[in-house]
Amino acid sequence: MTPAATGALTVRAGGAGDLGPVVALHARARAAYDRARHPGDAPGPDTHRPAADRDWRHALAGPDARMLCAERDGTVVGAACHGPAAAPGTVTLHQLQVDPAHWGTGVGHALHTACLRAWRAAGHTAATLDVVWHNRRARAFYTARGWRPDPSRGAAPDATHIGLALLLDDGARRPDARPDARSGGRNR
Repeated sequence: MTPAATGALTVRAGGAGDLGPVVALHARARAAYDRARHPGDAPGPDTHRPAADRDWRHALAGPDARMLCAERDGTVVGAACHGPAAAPGTVTLHQLQVDPAHWGTGVGHALHTACLRAWRAAGHTAATLDVVWHNRRARAFYTARGWRPDPSRGAAPDATHIGLALLLDDGARRPDARPDARSGGRNR
């Protein structure tokens, strides 16, 4: 376990005061992802901060949007934002971001599980999200938790994202189950 993962992890409802730390961790995550994908050629977090701020403000703009924050030792280390989709009974996961210092420490899993609990408690029967198609780490994270390509949704106009869907029933495979290490599932 990395030093970043030593404190207790809690997930709580997020508020307006969390936006600054969440935007900063999203910018760091995007910069780390770009460094891994394009070594030596990637911009730093400061370059990504305006886009991260825009993305979170847009995700939280809906009247029913909700944010969850994962904290370790009083520091926000991950966040998720979700809100109702156009289809009845469906919720959309707008964002799920984890600070790169906490990748692989269970933060993503804890946020995802908290989202599932909230969605089920609200009576949602399905969830959707868009994921960047070339982000293998994110796609593996969601696939390990039961998300599948959504054939009812077309490709994004810019062909950079794919739509995923998750049924929220209590079927044989619980999507909030932690992936078995032998299956190759990894935490985001």
